[in-house]
Amino acid sequence: MLSAASRPYIDASVPVLREHGLAITRAFYTNLFVSHPQLHNIFNAGNQANGAQQQSLASAVFAYAANIDNPSALAPVISRIVHKHVSLGVTAAHYPIVGEHLLGAIKQVLGDAATPELIAAWAEAYGILAQALIDEEQRLYTVAGIQPGDLFEMKVTAVEQESEQVRSFTLVPQDGSTSPSFRPGQYVSVAVHLPNGLRQLRQYSLSDAPDYRHLRISVKREVAGKETPAGMVSNWLHDHVQAGSVLSVSKPFGDFTPDTDGEEPIVLLSAGVGITPMISALNRIAYVAPQRRVIFAHAARNAKHHPHRADIAKAAALMPNLQSVIFYEEDDAAQESGAALAGRMQLKKLPQWDLSNTKVYMCGPLPFMQAQWADLVAHGVPPQNLHREVFGPDMLDHLI
Repeated sequence: MLSAASRPYIDASVPVLREHGLAITRAFYTNLFVSHPQLHNIFNAGNQANGAQQQSLASAVFAYAANIDNPSALAPVISRIVHKHVSLGVTAAHYPIVGEHLLGAIKQVLGDAATPELIAAWAEAYGILAQALIDEEQRLYTVAGIQPGDLFEMKVTAVEQESEQVRSFTLVPQDGSTSPSFRPGQYVSVAVHLPNGLRQLRQYSLSDAPDYRHLRISVKREVAGKETPAGMVSNWLHDHVQAGSVLSVSKPFGDFTPDTDGEEPIVLLSAGVGITPMISALNRIAYVAPQRRVIFAHAARNAKHHPHRADIAKAAALMPNLQSVIFYEEDDAAQESGAALAGRMQLKKLPQWDLSNTKVYMCGPLPFMQAQWADLVAHGVPPQNLHREVFGPDMLDHLI
């Protein structure tokens, strides 16, 4: 627990971090990589280039300061950070390095305003947070039976083009052992060595039901945008990986785990490549509870950008109580034939369900999830029944 002496300084930091948080985290990463260039192998270079990593840390620091007396609000965020850290192989030894450069960046940006008392308060607060993360990460490593950074060689047995930009890769253990167990909604980290010599790790949701025989990931080719670079790892996977290739893959982690083994109705909402964990959940339900009522809704730009249509069709053939609704934002022949609805996903166009007692899971771009969340809550869905899969700064928007 934060000491009484430090609390006023942390409370006073909230408006300061709102104003200067991004400058602090930019200075932090610049100084960190100068002193410890080997950490480029852990941090996402793409998110560094487009600013998402800096924004994510700024949001996390601000959210921590603003909610330091509200552990129930911070707990879900800490859980997601811990799962991601374990998938990346973060160790206790990384935390003093991060703490040193975070405090240094605060001093650098705030100048004389960063009094010794303020820095001491943040050192104490960071130490409390770091220890909580270290303890929980060690617990996950122990439960998984691995050491930090452990990766496993997996052979690619099939490559399927799921849509214009999404390709799936089926993986089996290279040593002939069983595939690791997981819960639908979880992800694995994939490590690649790029031509520039950089080693990078990326997380990809598992996109098929667990069966101990194989894993499947579905990767969207991230093309360059006006302000964002092309995805280094996604493009490398699309361009170089084929059947017979071997990839280094982590054990599955992640705390977004839809209830696939229950009997109550369930609602699965997705947009874009956010369909991947929902397909894993749908395929699992089709196997263990095909009579269960499932509302599955997906939004895509058009038919060319709609992955895993074959999985949905297969599930529909097995599940008499599956109600599937597709939305295409752009004009498309599928809309004319009635196979898809025009425009963005809207609650009023979905099948009706018991809004007050049914769990809803969603995954997709932040604007999509914000719109669905607001619409669902406005129509009576309790927030505790809403669950979403998000990464980076997006997962903190409800706290900041």
